[in-house]
Amino acid sequence: MTPDDIQLIVALCKTRAGLSIDPAKTYMIESRLGPLARREGYESVSGLIAGLRARREEPLIWALVEAMTLNETCFFRDRTPFNLFRDEILPTLSRMRGPEPIRVWSAGCATGQEAYSLAMIAEAGKDIEAHARVEIYGSDISERCLEKAQSGLYNQFEVQRGLPIRMLIDHFEKVEDSWRLSPRIRQRVRWRRLNLAADLTNVGRFDVIFCRNVISELDDAIRARVLEGLAAALPADGFLVLGEGESPLGTTDAYRPISGRDGLFARNPAFRIAA
Repeated sequence: MTPDDIQLIVALCKTRAGLSIDPAKTYMIESRLGPLARREGYESVSGLIAGLRARREEPLIWALVEAMTLNETCFFRDRTPFNLFRDEILPTLSRMRGPEPIRVWSAGCATGQEAYSLAMIAEAGKDIEAHARVEIYGSDISERCLEKAQSGLYNQFEVQRGLPIRMLIDHFEKVEDSWRLSPRIRQRVRWRRLNLAADLTNVGRFDVIFCRNVISELDDAIRARVLEGLAAALPADGFLVLGEGESPLGTTDAYRPISGRDGLFARNPAFRIAA
């Protein structure tokens, strides 16, 4: 790749999805775009970029941007947030909401393991669901990731990463060399293709938003806009769950940390959400 090729990739990722790509990380760029180049029939990433310059087709541009997103995920990743969701967040919201549904959003869900982990927790919480219905939503910018998520089909390596053996037995069936989630769990999650860097005004209201290992990939200015868009989707007593080491503090004053709960934030009542 030439320096101009790299700058084009960086610019497209920033303008289309708010992604911050380090132009010095050429190996990372090559490794993420290599499979796309082969899939599109090009011999190299340089050939892919040349084709993009020549064609300027929106589907190819978006395929490039999607390929540059970080889609690393696994079931019950970093386990602590899921324990917090099961033991504290869901019981608290159940008491407050009564019969009203508890809406949970996995924003930037990649191939769906996070959303399905939340669904399995909700499935196990029969005493909670006797009083409040838990609705789970997953969104991602990548159509390919969402297609895999909707299929509920995962290979042996993917189910071995973080998934307790009891849950594998209870919720999956063997399909040749892979494992498919039961229809009951799959039907608990609704999916939507969504660009978090776009206008979030009409996404709806959610009691809990999991947005982990997403904002750290964003350009600084876009990060603030995304966080404030998520704040606007939260009720005053809702929760935002971020990834390990991620924080909105210093980027926006839309949130306050929950004491003693790393990665858990509530909306700052002093923050004025733009109309």
